[in-house]
Amino acid sequence: MQRNTRQRTAILETLARQDDFRSAQQIHEQMKSDGETVGLATVYRTLQALTRTGRLDVLVAGDGESLYRQCEASGHHHHLVCRECGRTVEFLAPKLEAAMSAIAGDHGFTDLDHTLEVFGLCTKHSRTDETEPGR
Repeated sequence: MQRNTRQRTAILETLARQDDFRSAQQIHEQMKSDGETVGLATVYRTLQALTRTGRLDVLVAGDGESLYRQCEASGHHHHLVCRECGRTVEFLAPKLEAAMSAIAGDHGFTDLDHTLEVFGLCTKHSRTDETEPGR
């Protein structure tokens, strides 16, 4: 059980006001602008600890940077992420989970663990007025 420190509470409060994934540096900058005094190393350590306990989701960006967000769903879930604005929607996929378990079983794999992030454009950023070639 992790103890609830002032820094941990401040980080969770900062993330609660965000609806997209943020880097440790972005979280640290936001906290500084909110008047919080916390070191960047503390932010990194706390984010890693909160991720291990399942309180935060982590997404690895294309450049390899870890991005963090508070979990809305409890338990195993996946994400739809807008490439334009970062808006994120959590979703459950029981049929996908069953298919992956069956495929793994067919190949003798057990004790599965995975993450799935699907990147696209949210409704705000979709180009619905453009038609696809050939239509």
